[in-house]
Amino acid sequence: MRLALLQVVRVLRDIPAEGLLSGMIGTVVEVFDSPHPAYEVEFIDPAGRTLKQAALVEEDLEVLGANPP
Repeated sequence: MRLALLQVVRVLRDIPAEGLLSGMIGTVVEVFDSPHPAYEVEFIDPAGRTLKQAALVEEDLEVLGANPP
């Protein structure tokens, strides 16, 4: 399944190299097709400040909720 811009996703495993923990929730902010499918995901704090932004593959992510319009 291909992810879309602005989809809300959850990290499925710890990714120490990116400082990400399983269960963190973020938003897809870019979709890459080359050299292989990947997604730039932004993680924010409750005040809306960016905590992390990382390029991840679909296998690392679970989609939450419905697709955006």
